[in-house]
Amino acid sequence: MLKALLAMAGVMTLAMALHDGLRAQAPAPRADMPPVDPVRANLDPERLTAATALLRRFVDEGTVAGAVAAVSRRGTLGYFEAVGVQDLATRTPMRADTLFRIYSMTKPITAVAVMMLHERGAFRLDDPVQQYLPQFADVRVSEGETLRAPSRPITVRDLLLHTSGLSHRTSELYRTRAVRSRADTLPQFITKIVQAPLMEDPGTRFRYSEATTVLGRLIEVWTKQPFDAFLSREVLTPLKMSATRFWVPADARARLATVYTNAAGGLEPVEIETVPFTERPALLEGAVGLVSTVPDFLRFAQMLLNGGELDGVRLLKAETAREIVQNGLTPAQLATRGGGMGWGLANVSVVPAGGEYGWDGTAGTIFWNDPVSGTAIVLMTQSSPANPGRIREGFKAAVQAAVR
Repeated sequence: MLKALLAMAGVMTLAMALHDGLRAQAPAPRADMPPVDPVRANLDPERLTAATALLRRFVDEGTVAGAVAAVSRRGTLGYFEAVGVQDLATRTPMRADTLFRIYSMTKPITAVAVMMLHERGAFRLDDPVQQYLPQFADVRVSEGETLRAPSRPITVRDLLLHTSGLSHRTSELYRTRAVRSRADTLPQFITKIVQAPLMEDPGTRFRYSEATTVLGRLIEVWTKQPFDAFLSREVLTPLKMSATRFWVPADARARLATVYTNAAGGLEPVEIETVPFTERPALLEGAVGLVSTVPDFLRFAQMLLNGGELDGVRLLKAETAREIVQNGLTPAQLATRGGGMGWGLANVSVVPAGGEYGWDGTAGTIFWNDPVSGTAIVLMTQSSPANPGRIREGFKAAVQAAVR
């Protein structure tokens, strides 16, 4: 079972040794943890060696500094590997409690918190956002050189499905207007985002956006609590995701992996943010703000696979948990997304045909859940760009080949 192994990332330091200065050996289970059991998880141990070999090759070739990955199958931990290092200068090995900037993998956690409040009657999905954040009554749509009122108000459902007309934090519009700054508070962020024009009318198309950070502010309005306090008490603590938070305190900084980019001379460290994750940000971003570990996020992924429950703790009703990982886009909206991929209320990308879902992050993290086989996969690196050499696709294919 995952319960004993993944209860708290802080007590999960695994004995690791470096091989050839970069390659980490398989983590040795401690006495208080059940061993990784691929056979019991119905995973082929020999085929799993290809997944590990792939990760080690990416490290040896200097594509990534290191990686941590885990796979569960129907609640049994069938694979856990940590290869390479957190930091090339210190040579600190990757391990179970290594912290990663998970960026957009924050979105599903925020969405689950939102849907928990929906179950409690705090709002209806088709409520106008301006009902709770009056500033949204003033949003306008950009139409050539002019601005006009939107055809209808933005709803909470629009925010969850990214059909609101809002744009992405890296868009030229938002960067020019400095809409998103980790130095701003959530209320300041809301003031800025409503002053920028919408890209199109709400409900018109799928456009990946800052909508999930707006949802974080809505959680504060609905609960009359700071977003991080609610998230900690209602989601992270019940799931025993003890290492997941909005910033890395001084006593945990040695566990934070460095983000690297590929340069002419090899891997070079890069700081993506002006307010780094080692400082407490003013902006608690529901879209991209959390740091986490592989064991922590595997617990979250397993909760979704279990239909909203883990180790006797239920966050969502089973019917809600099933609904939010299905495609929620209309056919017209789905056509604007492209690639044949849907999008769910849980802020996950959905394969409409098979029901597989998951999402990734700007700095090299990703998870996949397959409800049919009961498989959860989490892979974390710290890399910009996020998927060098298509490491994600290669690792996923190697794991899927081991599923029996």
